[in-house]
Amino acid sequence: MNDRNSKSPLGDLGVGSILDKIVLRKKEEVAHAKRLISIQDLEKSDYFKRTPYSFKEFLLAENRTGIIAEFKRRSPSKGLINGVADVANVTKAYNNAGASALSVLTDVDFFGGKTDDLLAARAANEIPILRKDFMIDEYQILEAKAWGADIILLIAAILTPKQINDFGKFAHDLGLNVLLEVHNLEELERSICPNLDAIGVNNRNLADFTVNIQTSFDLVNRIPDEFLKISESAISNPQTIKDLRTAGFNGFLIGENFMKTDDPGASIKEFVTQI
Repeated sequence: MNDRNSKSPLGDLGVGSILDKIVLRKKEEVAHAKRLISIQDLEKSDYFKRTPYSFKEFLLAENRTGIIAEFKRRSPSKGLINGVADVANVTKAYNNAGASALSVLTDVDFFGGKTDDLLAARAANEIPILRKDFMIDEYQILEAKAWGADIILLIAAILTPKQINDFGKFAHDLGLNVLLEVHNLEELERSICPNLDAIGVNNRNLADFTVNIQTSFDLVNRIPDEFLKISESAISNPQTIKDLRTAGFNGFLIGENFMKTDDPGASIKEFVTQI
């Protein structure tokens, strides 16, 4: 099912890239997690029984902003972003400011996330939550469901087309929403499949971590209209959201811009008044 022997798209990024390292570490993490917690135990979780929220419903709601507000402590490119913010307080503030969904990092080694962050965000909010992580195994999708997530992220740069299709179907069968992340036209064209709900354009170049919002404008009309269209990264100006919405985007993933401030909740509130 995992199609592990297929040629990996990672080769295009060069040996030793940060993404290679993340995926290798993720394989170790998943193997360890499987030894600790069985699938049967995950399925016994209270959250496993809940019906996930509709990403589309919240993203397009008139009383919401289209913003997917992210809780992120650190990143490989920026290092420590915010080491003191409380996940429940911040995500509640995001929700109250009109965020359409929350994004919560659960990667430990590279982004400083943890399972408890997602659980805390879930307990504090009644809007969709994206488990932001590097999904390489169906086990992680079961974890997402058990932890109360509503959306999973599939990153085209680390998955084969077969994996994207299989993982998407597996997630849909669990009632989860699926967001595919692409960085360029090649990834987009080889990754489109029926088992997706949204396609996100990450404006960050994975080779050197530079960002360019033009990537979203270049790709928006190449994304089939049957999918929600999300722009990710490099969004720090309310005017950019206006321009992206005019171009055809439905959602806007923003993390660092709020998290790098002393009060992410106040930051998003001020941001929203300008859009």
